[in-house]
Amino acid sequence: MQFICAKCGRTEPVTTRKSHCDCGGLFDLDFTPPRFDLNLIDRDTWSFFRYRSFLPLSGDSWQKITLGEGMTPIVRFNQDVLLKMDYFMPTLSFKDRGAAVLIAHCQDIGVDQVVQDSSGNAGNSVAAYCGRAGIACEIFVPEGTSDKKIKMIQAHGARLTVVPGSRDHCADVCREKAAREGLYYANHVYNPFFYQGTKTYIYETYEELHRIPENIFIPLGNGTLFLGIIKGLEELLASGCIDHLPQLIAVQSERCAPLAAAAEQKSAHIFPVPMEPTLAEGIAIGVPMRGEEILNYIYQYHIRLITIPEAGILPARELLARQGIYCEHTTAAIYAAYERYCEKYGPTPDSLICMCGAGLKSDH
Repeated sequence: MQFICAKCGRTEPVTTRKSHCDCGGLFDLDFTPPRFDLNLIDRDTWSFFRYRSFLPLSGDSWQKITLGEGMTPIVRFNQDVLLKMDYFMPTLSFKDRGAAVLIAHCQDIGVDQVVQDSSGNAGNSVAAYCGRAGIACEIFVPEGTSDKKIKMIQAHGARLTVVPGSRDHCADVCREKAAREGLYYANHVYNPFFYQGTKTYIYETYEELHRIPENIFIPLGNGTLFLGIIKGLEELLASGCIDHLPQLIAVQSERCAPLAAAAEQKSAHIFPVPMEPTLAEGIAIGVPMRGEEILNYIYQYHIRLITIPEAGILPARELLARQGIYCEHTTAAIYAAYERYCEKYGPTPDSLICMCGAGLKSDH
């Protein structure tokens, strides 16, 4: 198992403290799990580490840091929609999937201090698991981040730095400090161990339903869940558990949709697009660092993109809340996208939507 640069092909050991290749390319993980088999699941472990036979774990650190993440139920919302309740997590968002695997890896290789940038949820997850692991942690968030997320990050013992300006600028500031001080960049975009955690979203869906729904709606900012879902589906396909991929529908905000704009022009590259503030802060990424990789998957698997208007977010949130599902604004945007998709393409039965974050986290 090693890192391999997606740009030049150079390899690095997974013990490296580098966040990316010397050529500037981001690392992929050269790791091939065994064929997925329900018989290899450790059903005595009540967290997604029950799938550790398929995860790139080199030690037993997961036992020290697990908080019971994963194992989130799938709830039937109506005759056409299933909701996977991923805000039923220790830090109330799906980012715990990636953070748990990444910080277990950090502990395995002896990392004692990390930095990370986030719109809030990933930073909260990394802070929580660093606290659990005894790893010093500093989280950078952009101005305008929900005060609830900020307070949770601080409660976990992390140092918190609020950066004026956009989410992309916040990432630049954090990366500059990591490079200047030689700190481990425990980032959910750069580090491929994070995607090895988010792919368990698919493992759980398959174990619970004994199948994969025909339509999966995915929030798309930096691609944290998107890339994990792709990896999980590819593994199930290679193992013969499924015989085709479902229709994937990636969701962006009309106020920040660089991937949708690039895909519309069949471009292989991201280009600058106008950006406006949006309640869907979790997907407000103007320059996704794995943009070319995401676009390649969009074209390879005929993934559809749907953008949602700002005016659709709060009504969708209210509709969900009236039926007991109190989610954050970015999550409500995914349901709003489902409704818009149905308007465009007609009824879309057997749809799976991730309830990514809890509502209390985005109440301002």
